Amino acid sequence: MREQNKEIIMGRKTFFIAPDVTLLPESYLEDYLSHGYEAYIIGEDHLCPLRKKVEMIISLFEDSILFFCIDSEIEGIDWRIYIRDLQKEYGSHLLIGVLYSKRTNETEKKQIEKYYLYDVGIQCGCIALEYQRAKNFSLIDKVMFANQASGRRKTVRAICEMTSEINFQYKKVQYKGRLMDISLNHFSCIFETSCNLPMYEKIPAALLLVDGMRLRSDALLIMKRQKGSNDLFIFMFLKEDGTPGLDAEMYGKMCQKIYQMVTTKTKNLMRQVFAAAAKQSDDSRITTEAIISGVLSALD
Repeated sequence: MREQNKEIIMGRKTFFIAPDVTLLPESYLEDYLSHGYEAYIIGEDHLCPLRKKVEMIISLFEDSILFFCIDSEIEGIDWRIYIRDLQKEYGSHLLIGVLYSKRTNETEKKQIEKYYLYDVGIQCGCIALEYQRAKNFSLIDKVMFANQASGRRKTVRAICEMTSEINFQYKKVQYKGRLMDISLNHFSCIFETSCNLPMYEKIPAALLLVDGMRLRSDALLIMKRQKGSNDLFIFMFLKEDGTPGLDAEMYGKMCQKIYQMVTTKTKNLMRQVFAAAAKQSDDSRITTEAIISGVLSALD
């Protein structure tokens, strides 16, 4: 499997299954990414049945959290039975949460919580969404934090295209290299020629070209390690005042860019897997693993 495909698949991801986008709009996902949460909305469409999509997601992204929105009406799905069967089949290997619209009837709320939390035994909570969607952002954010939706990473890292580069001058020497990956806090690169930059040295006004977007920022060299036959240099962004990170305006632009870089590749992969699954849905001899393997092999 190509390194890039491994990077797409690795890392914990959160999937909101069939949400009411008036309560959980897709615009929230970009902000969740800045908190370290890579999240996606999965809906029902004509391309592939929702059940099949969930099956593919579970097999493709083994370290994932699935939040099912049980107020959505999906043909052929009884959420109580469906979630119970998934929990029974996968047990502790699958992290499941439930989202539903806030109930005015307290008894109904307690019945929902008892069933999913105690009778079924889901691990990621049973969350009542507010009717005012502005309140739901922080509500879901807290739930994702509690369930370690960021996994082992502190920030989401995007793999850069071949055309992404870094350019700066240090002590009258011009350095140019290829950007390998980038986050809201760090980036790594490989230089075209031998580079003897001292560790923990501040680089003023480094110019980065990140998948077509230009940005200029101070940076600090914090690590150097071997990557194949090359030296990989890892830098931390510095603000104008010398503290770690990007200045506010550039932070917003970079957050938007990283979200696009990360999610576009993952969405494209899912789209191809879903399309392949839809084509093979009538042939019970073809397993989920075989469908995913076929798609990944075609991408290599």
